[in-house]
Order: sequence, then structure tokens, then C-alpha cells
Amino acid sequence: MMRGMIMITETDSFTEKYDLLGCIQCGRCTGGCPVTVRADLNVRRFVYDAYNEEKLDELARLAEIWDCTTCGTCAVRCPKGLKPLEVLLALRTMVVESGKVEPTVRDALQSVLLEGNPWEKPRATRCDWMEGLDVKMAEPGVFVENLFFVCCTIAYDPQLQVIARNMVKLLNILDLDYGFIGTDETCCGSEVRTLGEEGLFEMLVEDNTELLNSFEAKRIVTLSPHCMDAFKIYYPDLNSEVIHYTQLFDELAKEGETPWKGELQKKVVYHDPCYLGKQGDIYDEPRRVLKNIPGVELLEFERCRERSLCCEGGGGKMWVESHSQKERLAETRIKDARALGADIVAAACPFCLLTLEDALKGLGFEEEMRVAEITTLLGELVED
Repeated sequence: MMRGMIMITETDSFTEKYDLLGCIQCGRCTGGCPVTVRADLNVRRFVYDAYNEEKLDELARLAEIWDCTTCGTCAVRCPKGLKPLEVLLALRTMVVESGKVEPTVRDALQSVLLEGNPWEKPRATRCDWMEGLDVKMAEPGVFVENLFFVCCTIAYDPQLQVIARNMVKLLNILDLDYGFIGTDETCCGSEVRTLGEEGLFEMLVEDNTELLNSFEAKRIVTLSPHCMDAFKIYYPDLNSEVIHYTQLFDELAKEGETPWKGELQKKVVYHDPCYLGKQGDIYDEPRRVLKNIPGVELLEFERCRERSLCCEGGGGKMWVESHSQKERLAETRIKDARALGADIVAAACPFCLLTLEDALKGLGFEEEMRVAEITTLLGELVED
């Protein structure tokens, strides 16, 4: 059904699909939503108003639907087990189908379609980060124990390529059986889905499933929690187990495979990425990896694990500008780390690393502390 310029579904099916009648309007979703402190987003109101067919078009036009970071706090807090954020994503889909999206969103989606990544970079340059490294490449039909999926953001962002480069260094020192996909690797679709392009996401799932299943892999190891979430939740036909790299290193530590040299001698506080923690229920593995580093004193944020504060990097926010002038959540996170006396804020997600590093620089705390991805910390403790 069309209303104005926005495509909507029949209300009954919309209500049933998102179980809107199951909502008891307790307000725990909005009360826990980290974005509400700096934006007008009211998740409870959206769920309530979505009951009414006449309001779907109006709701889809509200700018607040793009404030959601898809952190999953609303789902964690919901006593009825609902996922309010899915209502917001459905509204985004209506906007995408109408063609009324911001140019930055349009360009990102078009880039995924044409080049396999949202950063408007040529597919042919996807593996430029490998230059100078001895990287083992996976071959279709040939067994490999660990098939690594790099992530578009890590592959193309010069600030993040160090994550993949450190990973290769660690894998070679550990002499693990591994392989990387190469230029055939294509966006997992996590951000495509959260931006509301369901049709493109479905195409990516189909194409990537065929690609990944062509490798005889025991498991697919992702460098980004967002890729892990996409594969585990939305790729039902994958033949391989999907894990995050921190799970691999936790497993290796239990087996005594830790070639660390020297000590770090730093106070480290770990920031739980929403897609690894709230969405993936992976809390202990990254902490054990950090604790296993000689000399590390592991600190904890007051808001940690399922209560962790979102950095605002997910949910397509890399392509949607925030108009709020209030303090960014990443800045709050850095201030909290400083109050703890941390030397290092450890991240395990490329988006978290970008937002936290930007906040650190913006606050001028670079001389007091640093933000580092876990692979960077591990890479500093091995010999070339």
C-alpha cells in the first residue's frame, strides 16, 4: 500500500511482524536508550504510534528514526522480549523504498551495489592493506581451518588497516592454518540492513553465502562484530561456524598458544562493542584476552557488559549526520575512562575505534591516554 511517497505494509501484518500488541508501554526501552540523552528519539512512542496505520507514513518521515544506533539496549531491557529497534528499521526501509534518503546514504548503498563496499572505493583496491605482508589466501574447494573476513571499513580506512595487518602478523607467528578471501570479499550487509535497504541486503546474503560456502572452512573468523552479527543472525545457510577474532585468541590462550614478548604495564579499560556484547553476548572472551597480556591491569567501566554505553558508531551513523549539539556518547565514554585512571581504552570493533579515537582527540586527552584495538596491543607484544 502507498501512502504519499512512502511504501507501507498492511497494518495487521506490520503489527504481527513486530509483535506490537505485545508491548506493555512500560518505557524501559526509552529509559535505557543511550541516544535519548542527546536526541529526541523516543522508542516507546514509535512502537505505540506504529499501531495506527494512518501514522506509519508520518513516522517514517521523522528525522528521529535515523538517530537510532541499533545498539540493542531496548531489546535487552524489554521485559516482553521484543525488539523495538526493528520497528525503526522498518520505517527506514519505507524511506529507502520511497527514494527520499540523504545523499550520503544513497551513495553508500550505491557503492555497495557497484563495488561491494559502502566507502565508494574500487573493489580492485580492497586488498591494498596487504602490501608488504606474507598473507595466505584461501582457495575455493580447499580446506582451511580459519577463513578470515576483513570488513569493508577495516579494508579501506587507512586508520583501521592496522587491525588487519596486525592480524596477519599474529597469525603467521602462531603458525595457524588460515586464509583471506581477497578482492572477491563483499560487504556483509550489516550497515545496509540498518540503513533500511532490505532488497540489497537480501542480495548480499545470497551472494555471500555462495562465496563463503565455496571455501571448505571450519569456521569464519570476523574482524568486526558487525560482520559476525550479520553472518550469525541473517545467514542461515552458511556451512561454517562464525566467530569473532577475540574468541579465537581466547581459545588459543587456553591452549597455551600465547607468543607475547615483554609486558604492557598499563591500566586498560575495555569498551564493550554493542554488536559483540548486547547483540552477540560475548563479554568474557575479550576480557580474558586482555588479562592474558603480561602486565595489564584490567579496569571496568561502571557501565559495562549489557549496560555498556554505545559509542554511536553503528546503525548506519557513519553516513547519517547528527544535528545534536550535546556531548557525544563517545566523549562521555572517554571522560569515564579518564576518571578511572586508564592508560588505554581497548576496543574490539572498527566503528568503536573510530568514534572513541575521534572523541579522544576532540577532548584533547591524547597526552594522557590512548585508544587501541586489541589486535594492536597484541601486535606490540610479538616479534616480527
